[in-house]
Amino acid sequence: MPTLDGLAGNPALPEALARRLLAHRGGRGELAGRPDLTATLIDAIIATDDERLLFSLARNPHVLPAVRLRLTAHPDPSVRTGLARDVTRKLSPGPPLAIRTLPHGPPPAIRNLSDGPAPAIRKPPGRLPEGLDPASRELFSRLVDDPEPRVREELAKNDRMPAELRARLAHDPAPEVRAVLARWWTRAPEDVRRILLTDPSGEVRAHACALYYARRPYPVPPADLVEALLADPLTRAGAVRHATFREELAGDPDEQVRRQVAEHPGLPPQVRARLADDPHPAVRIGVFARADTPGPMRQAIHSWVTDRSGPIDLDLDLDDDALLHRVEATMAAGELEELSLPWVTADPLPHLSSPYVCFRVSAARSPELPPGAVAQLLADEQSIVRTTMAGTAPHLVDVATAERIDRTFQPEKRTEWRPADLVTFPPEVLRRLASDTDPRMRRLAPRDPDLPPELAARLAADPDITVRREIGRHPNLPVASLITLLADEHVGEDAAANPSLPIAEMTRLLTEAGL
Repeated sequence: MPTLDGLAGNPALPEALARRLLAHRGGRGELAGRPDLTATLIDAIIATDDERLLFSLARNPHVLPAVRLRLTAHPDPSVRTGLARDVTRKLSPGPPLAIRTLPHGPPPAIRNLSDGPAPAIRKPPGRLPEGLDPASRELFSRLVDDPEPRVREELAKNDRMPAELRARLAHDPAPEVRAVLARWWTRAPEDVRRILLTDPSGEVRAHACALYYARRPYPVPPADLVEALLADPLTRAGAVRHATFREELAGDPDEQVRRQVAEHPGLPPQVRARLADDPHPAVRIGVFARADTPGPMRQAIHSWVTDRSGPIDLDLDLDDDALLHRVEATMAAGELEELSLPWVTADPLPHLSSPYVCFRVSAARSPELPPGAVAQLLADEQSIVRTTMAGTAPHLVDVATAERIDRTFQPEKRTEWRPADLVTFPPEVLRRLASDTDPRMRRLAPRDPDLPPELAARLAADPDITVRREIGRHPNLPVASLITLLADEHVGEDAAANPSLPIAEMTRLLTEAGL
């Protein structure tokens, strides 16, 4: 039941009801991820031996390291995998909340509107751990020799690992663990990087000398290994940028190698011209992105890439090669718009009116633009340019401009972020948006912490699911509306997580679930 997941995360859930909720065998284990677990409740969670709860407890950044240490001997590898993950994150300062103790006597009556506004929603506080305590070091010491490779893979990603323990993973018997270490530990000591770059496994070497890594800054291979890396087809593409220019690599059969050659700072004009006609779009894009590419050549590449792209219709009778070429062409056109060009960002003014979207986006990333240039990019015809500029200079975005940019936001990919996240809209704007014809804009109204209860009630009855979901956790939502939302299959979880939910309703949900 989604409502039980919401209830499990409700900050106002009394401990007595939390213990009843432990009997629920389903959901996502939300209860064990709370920031305010008491020692008694933690013991009860461990005693359930429920995989979901224990995995959530293992990943809970708020529990003491000693609690997680108890789980290192658990037979379920997924629980130990949760322990190996880096669970730390920046948390607001302050002590953890304590779960309320259920008062003696009958539950309080349901709050009426006349009782005044509900208490404000409190965000779970906590602290970011400083240093590495002995229990955490012991935790890593135990897990580094865990028999399950998945556990050691998570350790390889964990930046909290002590360096001397993490370095042991460079000799791990499982190549997939060593490959993960090579991709994630980009700041590894040189001796560790050397081990990974010369690993007998091609998978490990490919991850150790790659085009992309999971962390920045990207590592630079030792100079004395570059020749061997260039000779290895698995590491050649990643080594090109670290070697002196080699013209023979412009004819390499791997298009990623040729792409790196196209981006090499030592590329001579005659080789640049040859790569500008390369049959693979990724290589031509490498030439397009260069600062020294002549304008006509850049325009020709742009036209060639965009003309070949289009929607991919799987119903077309295409053989495998033709379908692959269509996919590559479409992906290339997308990359062309999303290119990040540091040289444009460093000198943005000549590119404010560029015909290429990526040039204007790169210009919008400059923090040194004068107000007139900022205004021009905030009014750009392309959504990605407007939003990039707003993100670079939110202090220069007024409320009307922020609303316009958000209203016309057209993300290239699915995202929860929106331009409205960059500014704080005043209450009068948010209350006006509560009646907007666009449900996407109505979803902003609950950002007003003092939203009048009558407006909150209207949004709770909104025909759009996303609007109802957005208002479901608001502190000023009238209890009558809140109880109605509990029965809404789309919003019940949010309503159950609202701290204003009366204890009587919490109890009812548990009783109806047989808990």
